[in-house]
Amino acid sequence: MENSKTILHKKIRVGLLEKLGGSSAGLKSKEKMVFYFFAALIVLGTFVTLVKINNHISVEVPMSGGKITEGVVGSPRFINPVLALSDTDRDLTSLIYSGLLRATPEGDLVNDLSEKYEISSDGLRYIFYIKEDAIFHDGTPVTADDVLLTISLAKNDLLKSPRRASWEGIEAEKIDEKTVVFHLAQPYAPFLENTTLGILPAHIWKDYKTEEIIFSDFNANPVGSGPYKFKSLTKDASGIPTSYTLTSFNDYILGRPYIDEIEIKFYENEELLIRAYNKREVDNIHAISPEKASELEQEGKKIITSPLPRVFGVFFNQNHSTLFTNKEVRLALNEVIPKERIIEEVLHQFGTVADSPLPPGISIRGARQRYTKNEDNVEQALQTLESNGWERGEDGIMIKETRKEDFRLSFSVSTSNAPELKAVANILKDEWSKIGAEVELKFFETGTLNQEVIRPRKYDALLFGEIVGRDLDLFAFWHSSQRNDPGLNIALYTNITADSLLEKMRATLNKREKGSNYLLFEKEISNDIPAIFLYSPDFIYVVNKNIKGLEVGIVTTPAERFLNVNEWHLRVDRVWPFFVN
Repeated sequence: MENSKTILHKKIRVGLLEKLGGSSAGLKSKEKMVFYFFAALIVLGTFVTLVKINNHISVEVPMSGGKITEGVVGSPRFINPVLALSDTDRDLTSLIYSGLLRATPEGDLVNDLSEKYEISSDGLRYIFYIKEDAIFHDGTPVTADDVLLTISLAKNDLLKSPRRASWEGIEAEKIDEKTVVFHLAQPYAPFLENTTLGILPAHIWKDYKTEEIIFSDFNANPVGSGPYKFKSLTKDASGIPTSYTLTSFNDYILGRPYIDEIEIKFYENEELLIRAYNKREVDNIHAISPEKASELEQEGKKIITSPLPRVFGVFFNQNHSTLFTNKEVRLALNEVIPKERIIEEVLHQFGTVADSPLPPGISIRGARQRYTKNEDNVEQALQTLESNGWERGEDGIMIKETRKEDFRLSFSVSTSNAPELKAVANILKDEWSKIGAEVELKFFETGTLNQEVIRPRKYDALLFGEIVGRDLDLFAFWHSSQRNDPGLNIALYTNITADSLLEKMRATLNKREKGSNYLLFEKEISNDIPAIFLYSPDFIYVVNKNIKGLEVGIVTTPAERFLNVNEWHLRVDRVWPFFVN
């Protein structure tokens, strides 16, 4: 039998239902509709309020899962941090390998495989302590032996590693299994940048002879310790790679990446790359021209840009053409250049005017002095020439007669046959002709330009770009000791004061001191005009709008778009703050 409490409880519930039912039972049909309408509004309002409260209180957190596909131009040859030559090589290497330190999108260097590092007071010893739980993709621990082997291969003359110059004069010593010390012959502030070099596993590479290394299958099926590990490779009928698939490394020392897989697909040229993007075969693309990027931007595609640390300019070779020993010639040629026109017509606004050896985006001097367009630039340049004894000849070309030599404002400009550089060269020729200059343009394939023009310094003027790293080390580009190959002083610039300032900048770790010396160096360059600085291009990255956490920031090479790839994600969840670690 039911007790009296249960019976009473049932009566109360039945009574309540009867009242609710009765509240609408006696209503007419229209009144019922109104009743149910407001009841629905109450329910809906309550739901919306709860959702708003949840969204206000909760936070968005990344979730694991998903896949992205990158499209690139070219195919890889060496997926090896010591041998990587092309952008495609470096793309894959940056995903698969990790160094002692890792750069961030903000331009800083943080610990990667290393737990910490110490620098001696004289700047000659750098001690690195490797993390105890750092392992390679095959589960082998990362040790000092791996670091020493990697550095020895980078320094090997026979391998001709692109990283060799960075390690010359530096000795690596093993202290114990997890400690390595680097000995420098002299203070070198940019050294920490060297330690971002990906570390090779010694247990795989130590038994290879030098001549066998470039033929190893591990250059195509790599084993590293980076955020992603090799999963599979596809090739076409000719054996040329068409794509690489990488999977996230669960034990990556900085935390397992959120995106499960990244596939890199390779295309022969820009046209095929953009076609694949439009067909949605790939999510992200880069290495496209500013013109194509402008078209995609107008179509509403998401484009991320970042100023590349590259300065393009015209570098004068006074040894090859004595015409340029006349400072007023260099000054007049600089005065007449419409830099804003180059940014607009050639770069389609994907670039910034440059007026110094350092790219605008990373200048030590802080806010860049904005280049101002001078409508009277032609008249100003003509006045500069005429006030120094130049006058037009019968053919309209400016000439100057001196006791030692008669000069004619006629010279050649050598550059790459890349479309952008050809367009810039033609603008320069057009503008310089207005002040009575006779200009011959010489275009070369990249390999020919490097080997037959730049290395032997066979040019009057060179339209070219210099890549400045995060360390802002300008020594190789402007120190007088670097005038000849393999040095990069393509203006063959000589200035004792500038040399001293460059040496001081290279030796100091003090940012304020480095900045002060740079300002003095910049003043020397501005006074001497060994080159005309034109522009810094943007890195252009077309990306899937659904990717979150992607930060490009400061990149020195296209591969550095992956600096924080372990934080990229496609999926998110909303949780209340106390559930977040």
